[in-house]
Amino acid sequence: MEKRKAINVISMMFILLMIIRVIEIVFVKTDQTWISENIIHKICCILLIWIALDMLKLRWSDLGFSKKGVSSGLKYGLALGISTFFLSYVAEFIVLSVMGKHPALQFYITNFSLSQIHTNGSSLLAVVVCLIGNIVNVWAEEGLFRGLFRIIGIQCYSPKTANIIQALLFGIWHITNIIIPVLDGSMNIVTAVFMGIGYVLLSEILAYEWGMCAALTGTLWTGASEHLFNNFISNSLHTVTETGADEMMIIRITLSNVLSLIFVLIISRKRKLHNK
Repeated sequence: MEKRKAINVISMMFILLMIIRVIEIVFVKTDQTWISENIIHKICCILLIWIALDMLKLRWSDLGFSKKGVSSGLKYGLALGISTFFLSYVAEFIVLSVMGKHPALQFYITNFSLSQIHTNGSSLLAVVVCLIGNIVNVWAEEGLFRGLFRIIGIQCYSPKTANIIQALLFGIWHITNIIIPVLDGSMNIVTAVFMGIGYVLLSEILAYEWGMCAALTGTLWTGASEHLFNNFISNSLHTVTETGADEMMIIRITLSNVLSLIFVLIISRKRKLHNK
């Protein structure tokens, strides 16, 4: 595929899905229902990937969802997620304790947001709905960014450049998280700018890391596994104190993202040295 055509395909798909995403977030507000997830645009994303694969004569396995490497990918992804979040929860507890609060862990389902929280309780139905919603989310986002966009990008650019492109787009994808707080007046413009930059950077860190995982393993399973774990644990395991819940969640999310990237960079470096 020539460079201009690749850019056009990626741009048109991204803009179309971004429009659908904004419409759902602003008008449909599926994440504020019992589903707790803006899932409509994710389903549209999966359908659009399917159409693109048919046009490009590719299969889902060509994107990285192959049968080979499923068990090892899931294992490595969970190992990354569990280790980084364990350290991040410990750091969050330490900070809250130093502040004179008495943190504890509670399990209940919410949507994931650094600014607005919608609670769905801890029933089996809430857990199942949350899990299914996150599976659809991971399938869509990994298939689109680390899958289709990265594969198309590699045909015209170096693997590293293609990974940077998908990571940048994934960051922009998450800037929509500040739309509702700005519209309903719960967040001023200055705060929204800082929060938007934070969402973009944190998303780009994980996107770049998951792209590295895809390059290292040849599949999407490691990134998809960690992605699913990260989302579910953020939706379900909360730190609570006498004054609220998840007051220092920014510490947990930031640290887990950075640690995860550092771990993968170390593994990548060791593999390169070993190959040499």
